[in-house]
Amino acid sequence: MMIYISCAKTMTAQSKLQVPFTTQPYFIDEARQNVMDISQFSMEELGRLLKINSKLAAENYFRYHNFFSSEDKGLPAILSYTGIVFKRLAVKDFSDDDFRYAQEHLLITSFLYGLLRPLDVIKNYRLEGDVRLPERGNISMFDYWKPVLTDFFIAEIKKQGSVLINLASNEMKELFDWKRVCREVRVITPDFQVYKNGKLSTVVIYAKMCRGEMTRFILKSRIENPEQIKSFEWEGFCYNENESSGDHWVFTMG
Repeated sequence: MMIYISCAKTMTAQSKLQVPFTTQPYFIDEARQNVMDISQFSMEELGRLLKINSKLAAENYFRYHNFFSSEDKGLPAILSYTGIVFKRLAVKDFSDDDFRYAQEHLLITSFLYGLLRPLDVIKNYRLEGDVRLPERGNISMFDYWKPVLTDFFIAEIKKQGSVLINLASNEMKELFDWKRVCREVRVITPDFQVYKNGKLSTVVIYAKMCRGEMTRFILKSRIENPEQIKSFEWEGFCYNENESSGDHWVFTMG
């Protein structure tokens, strides 16, 4: 069984945590070319490209222009991202065996690196899927990565039993030929919702927290049978059979 989650916009370049080993991203050559292409933009152009303020533009201009510096050794992806999903993963208490298991059963999307394993060493960056680079024929990063990643993604899922637990945000489907992914492997999509005025709705922050908690639950429990995921409970969220349909599994609170 394979899990995949979204990258985060917030990152850190420092961590005291130790991992048993590190690896190089599969698509490091593509990432380096992306960096060289993006480095051609001025600070102001980068701000407009990424739709960020001047402070963030300056920070990321520096990141891209120092990407190849040997002084910045980078960090494993699972330690680099600091968004809500990764906070709830809480890898500070992961054992070496937990990290090893995660390396085989978890993939992380990245608009710069394509797809990452948890222990792939990366450097801090900022990039969005709708960014269009002139060197790419002005296609979006989504369209750039789709033909590159689809075969690889399907092959990795098949290595782990041909079942994918989709805990990424919906837009990440655009990185792949999603219809083909769904034809070739089983895709289970947990959904986390709350009742408001008698109707179910998604609260983004709760959904992100639950995605992180469920990922942690699967990894720490070494779950191989997807049916066991239905036993997941956290802060009042639990599996709701009545609201679920097929491989769309709804977990509700309240």
